[in-house]
Amino acid sequence: QVQLVESGGGLVQPGGSLGLSCAASRSISNIALMGWYRQAPGKQRELVASINSNGSTLYADSAKGRCTISRDNAKNTMYLQMTSLKAEDTAVYYCWAIVLARSYWGQGTQVTVSS
Repeated sequence: QVQLVESGGGLVQPGGSLGLSCAASRSISNIALMGWYRQAPGKQRELVASINSNGSTLYADSAKGRCTISRDNAKNTMYLQMTSLKAEDTAVYYCWAIVLARSYWGQGTQVTVSS
């Protein structure tokens, strides 16, 4: 079992950057897969990026070239750095992890891209 807490969301202007953090309640070194999802109003939750225990990453097409996912096992924290933000990036961003074949989610953090 693991509890996940996101932070770092907020209001940012188009073209700006924002970094999100996901702090876990236990060691993440043996969590095989973690990632970030987002859900915009009226839309389904979608994967933004994922990272496995070896550091291999996967990005949604919308995130490629603009987002960087990383994890710091020593700090039990996962990160998402986003650049060149667009209005369509506005969503609630959720941290996600799989432990023993069960999915765990954070409570989400709002990211709003607006001038």
